[in-house]
Amino acid sequence: MAARAGIPLEDMEFWQFHPTGVAGAGVLLTEGCRGEGAILRNANGERFMERYAPTLKDLAPRDFVSRCMDQEIKEGRGCGPNKDYIHLDMTHLGAETIMKRLPSVFEIGHNFANVDITKEPIPVVPTIHYQMGGIPTNVHGQVVVPKGATPNVVVNGLYAVGECSCVSVHGANRLGTNSLLDLLVFGRAAGNHIVDSFRRADQAHKPLPKDAADASLARLARFDASTSGEYAQDVANDIRATMQQHAGVFRTRASMDQGVVKVAALRERVEAIALKDKSKVFNTARIEALEVENLIEAAQATMVSAAARQECRGAHTVKDYERGADDPDCPLGRNDREWMKHTLWFSEGSRLDYKPVQLKPLTVESVPPKVRTF
Repeated sequence: MAARAGIPLEDMEFWQFHPTGVAGAGVLLTEGCRGEGAILRNANGERFMERYAPTLKDLAPRDFVSRCMDQEIKEGRGCGPNKDYIHLDMTHLGAETIMKRLPSVFEIGHNFANVDITKEPIPVVPTIHYQMGGIPTNVHGQVVVPKGATPNVVVNGLYAVGECSCVSVHGANRLGTNSLLDLLVFGRAAGNHIVDSFRRADQAHKPLPKDAADASLARLARFDASTSGEYAQDVANDIRATMQQHAGVFRTRASMDQGVVKVAALRERVEAIALKDKSKVFNTARIEALEVENLIEAAQATMVSAAARQECRGAHTVKDYERGADDPDCPLGRNDREWMKHTLWFSEGSRLDYKPVQLKPLTVESVPPKVRTF
């Protein structure tokens, strides 16, 4: 909605992958599994994380574990007939511990993977979990946009909180507790700001423009008038497959450039989606078609933003730019000299702009960026 209204989306190239999503279903298994002692194993039964992170092993950071799993699969050590997933083994924990400490995981295994986790491992793959970017806001939840030389001009009356917003407390990689900041801290801040602003403002409603609903009604009318075109879920499945291939855990410059072209072609297909069921009550087909229009906005924002960022930073890992941790200019591929900046993607024309990173906190000392080691 924000993108279609002309609001730029910030830092959409940064997505966090969760290591343990149920293969084929995408339902997430809590990190409490590995906290209790669950082990990731490849097709050889090997606890492969010992090779990648000898100290932390399966408890290494989410993005690192996800990349290791993806590497195992890409090198042919995945499990299953298609070698396309990893096993999460909890059998050694015992049924009593599992039912006491991980009862919901037992249910998920039964319902979504047809697996009894007390007796056999459950198939898992890295799964999209969290969007670090979103609608740019300030600490009060007010949406901000660039205007001239000023990068953060408030859009009066428009607020965003939660995962759809980008304050940005995450930077390029989310820390687990920061999702609480998104909702609880900045949600409260936004609520307080709204109440305070309302008290001081003219409380009379402004008259709406006569054409205020035209764009929304036109979206609905287009589907009602459609007589031929593709089924929404067919296009949605191709969007998912394209994003998984070209903007996944590991990225390459060539693959991302190909993804930009593919997603642009998919946008044309989205615009030609047809709605066969035009009933007005409980019409899930209409909802699905509208949701695909939302999907393509997020997909194109991600793909174009990612292809343009020529470095590794946080969740954006690009093989072409990988360097050692001791590289004097770009440790671990992070190029602060050229890319310490926020991406802004505009839906109209699928164009990019950038704005500086705010490195001066309001009340504490600034912490300079450091090489990430563990």
